[in-house]
Amino acid sequence: MAVTGAQTPKGTRTIQRPRFPLFRNVLALMLREMSTRYGRTPGGYIWSVVEPFAAILFLSIGFSLLLRNPSLGTSFLLFYATGYLPFNLYQVLATSVSNSIQYSKPLLKFPAVNWFDAVLARFLLNSLTGILVTALLFTFVLNIVESRAVLHLGPIVEAIGLSMLLGLGVGMLNCPLIGMFPVWEMIWNIITRPLFLASGVIYIYEDLPTLAQNILWYNPLIHVLGLMRTGFYPTYSPTYINPLYVLLVALTLFFFGMLLTRRFNREILNR
Repeated sequence: MAVTGAQTPKGTRTIQRPRFPLFRNVLALMLREMSTRYGRTPGGYIWSVVEPFAAILFLSIGFSLLLRNPSLGTSFLLFYATGYLPFNLYQVLATSVSNSIQYSKPLLKFPAVNWFDAVLARFLLNSLTGILVTALLFTFVLNIVESRAVLHLGPIVEAIGLSMLLGLGVGMLNCPLIGMFPVWEMIWNIITRPLFLASGVIYIYEDLPTLAQNILWYNPLIHVLGLMRTGFYPTYSPTYINPLYVLLVALTLFFFGMLLTRRFNREILNR
């Protein structure tokens, strides 16, 4: 559908402007990524479920051989699922958003498509995929383990939302940095490699000595994972969690990422 532009003198053609260009561009970019990323891979979207489940399963088997019980509850599978899935959601979003411009670079040379369309498309597609995968795996785990978990959806939804915002913020800041300095992607991967261990995936904050607690408190992911676990373990009542801190970190990173991308997006496209 299209709408005509302003009235023009008789005999001249009116300019046709597409309605909702942002929606159309984002939808087209999402469909393109779905076809290129999953459509050409044997199994397609199945791997989005299999990969995180395999990671949770390996963690559960490995630590069950070393420990009698996890830090919370009696199920290793559920405990590591509550830590790994929000961490994985953050990591996937941060990586996909940070490569938005590079991924859609050929299309961004068209005037009708801009860098914000590419960022929004990757964020929405990977968010929807991550939410679906998280819901499926939690449902599967809860049905196969002997657990009397009483779910509280409020903390679970809040943790997922904060994980998404944090992934968006980190990815948005890295997007112009990687575009301007490609070596930054390798530097960032090296710097954040210990993040899996520093975010509380395989332990809870209270297991740590005081010095480690004081340092890791500034890692926003440890707040997200702790919040997620309060939704599955009613007796777990951590006092260190500060959702406002996580939100401020995510929004600050997103703000500076937007400023840098708006300023340098043309230079990135011309590289």
